[in-house]
Amino acid sequence: MNYTLNQLKIFLKIVETRSITKASEDLNLTQPAVSIQLRNFQNQFDIPLTEVIGRKIFITDFGLEIAESVENIINQVYAINYKSLSYKGLLSGRLKISVVSTGKYVMPFYLSDFIKLNPEIELLMDVTNKNRVIKSLENNEVDFALVSILPETIQVEKLDLLQNKLFLVGNSKEHAIAYTNKNFSELPLIYREKGSGTRQTMEGFIKQNSVSVLKKLTLTSNEAVKQALLAGFGYSIMPLIGIKNELQNNELQIIPVKGLPIKTVWSLIWLKGKKLSPIAVAYLDFLRQEKDKIIQEKFSWYEGY
Repeated sequence: MNYTLNQLKIFLKIVETRSITKASEDLNLTQPAVSIQLRNFQNQFDIPLTEVIGRKIFITDFGLEIAESVENIINQVYAINYKSLSYKGLLSGRLKISVVSTGKYVMPFYLSDFIKLNPEIELLMDVTNKNRVIKSLENNEVDFALVSILPETIQVEKLDLLQNKLFLVGNSKEHAIAYTNKNFSELPLIYREKGSGTRQTMEGFIKQNSVSVLKKLTLTSNEAVKQALLAGFGYSIMPLIGIKNELQNNELQIIPVKGLPIKTVWSLIWLKGKKLSPIAVAYLDFLRQEKDKIIQEKFSWYEGY
């Protein structure tokens, strides 16, 4: 065997993305360069690592086993680098955080100063829906997760960061007010996908208030919902945190409805009993000291709603 560390990293990225194109984008390489490195790596094995059917790449069972070993090798390489830095008195290593999709408007503000203070830290932040966030935490794949609804299936510890407010939103206030008194029955509503925390909160409000609704369509991201609202497709119950610019530019309007806003809390959570890494401990200490300052500096606009 004569594979290189670069080949290992490229193969692992292909396994993660299931795509040569996405792997090349993530690694800032050309597609031909990624394909060549994959071929050179494959040439060292008699059993196929991947299969191409149509235009889609699939990872074989053998390839998945090799990927698991590759990940262990790369982690050991990182460990060597981090140990050498620690001897220099630098805080170094990986900080892994899984964030629910709307949390992308929150989490960067709680990370930027910490990363600036500790430039040797490698931040891995995965932004996905609530179900996948909880799964990654449950599998102990991450240090922390950011959620607005605490999981019921696992025991966690938490640090509250910011209140989360959800309003009925659309691009026409007058049209919506004419229908809100009819219990939404003629108001076209846009939903997030199943597994989304926003959808769970929205459905909880509708059920609790016995609201009759006209379901217009389902979209898989907060940004997609926002664009649909801007285009006039309908209305949705959305977190305030993701629509600041649109509200300030009068592109979207908050529709006053009894029982809204719904208020939850953005919380950083971790598995109860988890032995946190020195980086994770340092990050929690940083947040406990700085979170009020971050709210005052970055989210003061939030209190006006």
